[in-house]
Amino acid sequence: MTDAAPPTAWRSLAAAIATISAVGMAIGLGIPLLSVLLEARGYSASLIGANTAVAGLASIAAAPLAAPIAGRFGVVRTILTMLLLGGFAFLGFHFFQSLWAWFLLRIALHFALTVLFVLSEYWINASAPPEKRGLVLGIYATMLSLGFAAGPWLFSQIGSAGMLPFGVGFAIIMLAAIPVLLAWKDSPDFGESEHVPFVRYIFAVPTATAAVFVFGAVETGGFALFPVFGTRIGYTESEAALLLTMIGLGNVLLQIPIGLISDKIRDRRNLLLICAAIGLAGMVVLPFIIANWYLVAGLLFIWGGVVAGLYTVGLAHLGSKLTGRELAAANSAFVFCYALGMLAGPQAVGIGMDAMGPKGFAVVLGIFFALYMVVTAFRLTGKKKQA
Repeated sequence: MTDAAPPTAWRSLAAAIATISAVGMAIGLGIPLLSVLLEARGYSASLIGANTAVAGLASIAAAPLAAPIAGRFGVVRTILTMLLLGGFAFLGFHFFQSLWAWFLLRIALHFALTVLFVLSEYWINASAPPEKRGLVLGIYATMLSLGFAAGPWLFSQIGSAGMLPFGVGFAIIMLAAIPVLLAWKDSPDFGESEHVPFVRYIFAVPTATAAVFVFGAVETGGFALFPVFGTRIGYTESEAALLLTMIGLGNVLLQIPIGLISDKIRDRRNLLLICAAIGLAGMVVLPFIIANWYLVAGLLFIWGGVVAGLYTVGLAHLGSKLTGRELAAANSAFVFCYALGMLAGPQAVGIGMDAMGPKGFAVVLGIFFALYMVVTAFRLTGKKKQA
């Protein structure tokens, strides 16, 4: 593509970004909504946790199936089908009250949302002008972050009572179908016969898949246990919550600049290494400045934005290496590794804090970054030796 990408590319990008924004908003609205309703009905924290955890298992199951399903039925048909499945599953939580039904609905919802993640990211990567891939993926990451942020805000406005929150969630998901329908003819389909094994792509571009694993672990583990860390070091609940907001603001505001930088760098693995190094440095500095809330807020704003670059730049690096069905399979591996990170992060951080106290929070997150730096440095060194 030239610098001025054709209208078809922008239609495709708008469709994929609209889809993923709806997914982010639905997740951001659904997670607190369902937890609040289950608690109000008297279910234990462990049962609520188990109901939430099946979302991760559904994602792990769905990721490797996304490319084969799209190869059989087409990218747009699969996206529209998953929007319908996700929308009606979201609505189903209102009409079916039993806990076992909510387990099935949670599985259906997150299966659909994971397939939407994989195919939207594939569509974006396949349609993005190569020289602007980082910028496009920065916009994508920003819109996804805004969707995640808008979901809880919507929940705070409409509450959990009655049909309204479920109707709003259903409407958001259904509205995403409009730009997808408008871009139907522009979708990058691939043949079902182009069978590509899923597992090999976990290791084909390891700096990308390891980056998203670390991001999934750090994001989920950090967000889940930062309130506990904050209260243990003396912050109030509201002060800890505001610090989480600073991480989210960094995530939203820094992805486009990071994407633009990645377009100027010959090998994006160097930028991934820098993002991990800043992530590690932030965790090294954190224990020494915790007495000053404002310093911590500034640190976490930069830290949150740069660490999210592991996802944005990792996805751009993936898209620069592969095309067609291979790219779709690699996107499946990318989302699969993110889901694995979501499972590993909270467990590791929790164990670290039990063993070492509050400092275990920064130590464990720092270890994730350090290990990733070793992987990336090894890959970069290997390339230099080959050259």
